[in-house]
Amino acid sequence: MIGRSVVFRTRSWTVLGALVGLLTASSPAALAAECPGRPGALGTSRTLVVDPREHPRIGTMQYRETLPLKDHEVVLTFDDGPLPKYSNQVLQILADECIKATFFIIGQQAKANPEGVRKLVAAGHTVGTHSMSHPLTFDRMPIEKFEPEINGGIEWTSAAMTDPSRQLAPFFRIPGLMRAEAVENYLISRGIQVWSADFPADDWRHVSPERVYQLAMQRLEAKGKGILLLHDIQARTVAALPKIIRDLKARGYRIVHVVPATADLPATPTTPVEWLLHPPTETTPIARWPAVPNFVFTQTRVLPAPSLADLNAQTGRQPLLPRPTKAQMDVASTLAAPGRDLFAIPEGSVEVLLSTALSRRAAMRVAMAAEAPHPARGKAAQLPGRTSAHAAHAAPKHAAQPKTTTPRAARVAASVKKRA
Repeated sequence: MIGRSVVFRTRSWTVLGALVGLLTASSPAALAAECPGRPGALGTSRTLVVDPREHPRIGTMQYRETLPLKDHEVVLTFDDGPLPKYSNQVLQILADECIKATFFIIGQQAKANPEGVRKLVAAGHTVGTHSMSHPLTFDRMPIEKFEPEINGGIEWTSAAMTDPSRQLAPFFRIPGLMRAEAVENYLISRGIQVWSADFPADDWRHVSPERVYQLAMQRLEAKGKGILLLHDIQARTVAALPKIIRDLKARGYRIVHVVPATADLPATPTTPVEWLLHPPTETTPIARWPAVPNFVFTQTRVLPAPSLADLNAQTGRQPLLPRPTKAQMDVASTLAAPGRDLFAIPEGSVEVLLSTALSRRAAMRVAMAAEAPHPARGKAAQLPGRTSAHAAHAAPKHAAQPKTTTPRAARVAASVKKRA
């Protein structure tokens, strides 16, 4: 915990740091703030106590989960301070409205202005860290570089806190939101919660205070609730903040103060679905189906094919085989076995000749010979002076009608021609 001095060793140097600390239960910040003498102030509607170990990454700009806020609830966060010229003005604006926020401190700023850190603590705000020097390279840093950055910010921010009843919160926001898995795993292993945001107001850009106000409200209206990212070191933020607060009040938004859980201050009871920005409900259909899980098969080898011995009707295996009925047994005993001549094919038949490719010509000759007309019929057909009418008159009646069925030999011949 922060508040107990320990030594952090890295490959390049040794820093005196403090582990992650927790706010005490006796802290006034653990209770919802009232605003005496200012009945029209926005105030702080409630305090949300979170356990960093249960939900280590929050902020839908980068992560699946965010704080378990209700509709029209907002958490104000400020980065990069303290810088006396502007941070003191931000503190006064928040104090006038009895608003509690979360500040992510840079180690160099705390080293140069420890009094600014003490003012944040005295006002009851939650204080986290934002690295030592705010490098925008956390996404490609090795541990030898990002570890001193994290430890340096913790060391100098902790050193600025002289009030023993107030301690550093285990909250960390990566500079520039340049996330990296190695950095996140390192922070989580130490019990530090990684904070992103749900929407920014772009107050670090060269835009007007009016534009900062517009972006803050437009993005908040689009989401309905969430974590707002601001900076307490910008003049445009100081100018836009009063109008943002007035608009929050006019539109029915409420401020939530976030503090870490302690042994005496347990986490606020929540359900996992509340940590989603827009949790599904029974009245709202889900457009995206869950991904198909990766099934794990117990065996992938191919089973061996059964052998003939496995199909034998041996005594030991007879119960596994179907038993023939009495009727089947009677039929098998009364039917005679077929004779061998039933399957015999006469030698010299067309079927035998067609069985080999060398015999196809012989089969064709047999078929054509069967189709050749009788000699007597041929001479009669060629007699001179007989007309087609006389031929038709002389022919028997049954010959006048052509046969509709093709002789078997003709069919065989046609088949042989096609195969040739």
